[in-house]
Amino acid sequence: MSAVVACPQCGAKNRVPAAASGLPRCAKCGHDLPWIAEADDADFAMVADSTKVPVLVDLWAPWCGPCRQISPALETIAHQRAGRLKLVKVNVDGSPGIQAQFGVQAIPTLVLFRGGREVARQTGALPPAHLNAWIDRSLA
Repeated sequence: MSAVVACPQCGAKNRVPAAASGLPRCAKCGHDLPWIAEADDADFAMVADSTKVPVLVDLWAPWCGPCRQISPALETIAHQRAGRLKLVKVNVDGSPGIQAQFGVQAIPTLVLFRGGREVARQTGALPPAHLNAWIDRSLA
């Protein structure tokens, strides 16, 4: 599965795969592209473990108000950290295996991975500035 992303530098449309060994870059200008992917029980391991950059997993549900509130901030962070962070969104309603794997009892739950290893976890919505600070502290 892949998504079409407009390059923030030149505006060219690029197809960005959910899983890849490299980093997504614009085919026209070479600028780093934001990497936002969706995953479920069937492809989570492939999507989340296929990269060398840190991965921020957003465990959410469409009926959850705080989840909908934090989503734009997460996408902004993914754009700001293009080439340095991958955002993987998992709808827990359709992925009970992932929900159980991470022991999620409240949403939104954010799990930050580096090198395939969990380095931090945050339950509940945070303002964008606090999200950025949490990511920076966790990856320091």
